[in-house]
Amino acid sequence: MEDESHPKTLYVGNLSRDVTENLILQLFTQIGPCKSCKMITEHTSNDPYCFVEFFEHRDAAAALAAMNGRKILGKEVKVNWATTPSSQKKDTSNHFHAFVGDLSPEITTDDIRAAFAPFGKISDARVVKDMTTGKSKGYGFVSFYNKLDAENAIVHMGGQWLGGRQIRTNWATRKPPAPKSVQDNGSKQLRFDEVVNQSSPQNSTVYCGGIQSGLTEHLMRQTFSPFGQIMEIRVFPEKGYSFIRQSQSPAWVGGFGTQPSQAQPGPVMNQANFGMAGYQTQ
Repeated sequence: MEDESHPKTLYVGNLSRDVTENLILQLFTQIGPCKSCKMITEHTSNDPYCFVEFFEHRDAAAALAAMNGRKILGKEVKVNWATTPSSQKKDTSNHFHAFVGDLSPEITTDDIRAAFAPFGKISDARVVKDMTTGKSKGYGFVSFYNKLDAENAIVHMGGQWLGGRQIRTNWATRKPPAPKSVQDNGSKQLRFDEVVNQSSPQNSTVYCGGIQSGLTEHLMRQTFSPFGQIMEIRVFPEKGYSFIRQSQSPAWVGGFGTQPSQAQPGPVMNQANFGMAGYQTQ
């Protein structure tokens, strides 16, 4: 039976307008038996594309590896796993979502699913890819049916090696929902003091985000050095956030980290629940 972890359908794009379904089937059946091919040509301003369904997952995987980047009638085609209608319709909004960052470029959705599977039943997993290049953006998400499973995965997988890199884990930006018995119709947002109280008193890593421009290591060091010795700073200017690790847990975080009003968006600071660059906060 087909599921998200064993897909059998490929997306084949950037096709020449002279390519036909029969030609695609002739090429792809050389790798493995194909069940069907559906050509999509209704978007006249864009190149046509198609979906090729195999009988077996292993044949589809082999075709993806062999055909992606190959030229068909002079055009280099793009081959990737197709998004199935079942995965589009699946509602995981009430599930518990873990963020997985610092992924190596070669890490796939199957890889992170396999790495996190020992912690419990997974409802969804995906590596986020650039829509233009099809390459991994270096992060992904894993969703669990059970909150405790997600918590255990976040705690134990942070700093673990996957594909030659130490990954980092945390709750996804959308916080896990409260149990249904206490959940109301609206999405309950945790107050900042609640977030701080849930963090370890020994945690000395602070997240600073929402910086639209001018983010540099010098700026962060100048801003945070009055509050204690800085052990390490990591900045991500293109994403507008940074991490600051100090020698001890900063007591000032409650004052700095209050959420800005919607009328005046600004930096948001919070205690991060993981180490940086492989460090484990003690």
